[in-house]
Amino acid sequence: MDIIFMGTNGWYDTDTGNTLSILIRSKDFNVVLDAGGGLYKLDRYADLSKPTVIMLSHHHLDHLIGLHQLVRFRFKNKVTVVGLIGTYDALHELLREPYTVPMGLLPYNIETLEVKEGMHDRPFTFHSRLLFHSSPCLGYRLELDGMSIAFCTDTGPCKNTIELARNVDLLITESAFRTGESSDLWPHLTPEDALHIKEESGAKRLVLTHFDAFKYPTLADREDIELRYPGKLTVSKDNMMITL
Repeated sequence: MDIIFMGTNGWYDTDTGNTLSILIRSKDFNVVLDAGGGLYKLDRYADLSKPTVIMLSHHHLDHLIGLHQLVRFRFKNKVTVVGLIGTYDALHELLREPYTVPMGLLPYNIETLEVKEGMHDRPFTFHSRLLFHSSPCLGYRLELDGMSIAFCTDTGPCKNTIELARNVDLLITESAFRTGESSDLWPHLTPEDALHIKEESGAKRLVLTHFDAFKYPTLADREDIELRYPGKLTVSKDNMMITL
């Protein structure tokens, strides 16, 4: 199973990368974690003859803006968008005239699957829990090809990140804040917060993503995290691929 980081920025696109979108290439599915600006690369990496599942954490634009590009893809199988209660209405509000091609005019159908906290068994087994952010946001734990992956963005430190990441093979968290920063009004994680989640949960591997484009203006700013914590985490970059 391959994980490709198509977009790794938070907030807006820069020379360092596009906004957040991650592809998991499993045996039976293309699983897309959030649909930021990096989504345009999907047909570069995915087999569009497989079912595609787009899992949205929340409705902030840097996690949705790539949906504007859906019309360019030629999916040959089912497309499902998973998200919070209210996702159907949010998508139809965003994807409509005069802003872009309406959902109803796309050259394929999209099923919307709205979920609450809990365990779900379609289109594959996954868990969802609410995270700590300025607007409702879901974290996910996915069970695919005998492996477990936790995806936690956007969030400040909270118990649910640890529960989702419990003993997973791969933990993917945001790292929008720099060391020492915090905010209860607009919560995010620092690298140290993410490491704490890894240690408390027993996650086997940690990859950081969703770097605030203003706070991390260069790749060197991100790479410094790996230098400070060698062997403890991986800093994602656009088009990076890891294999589980």
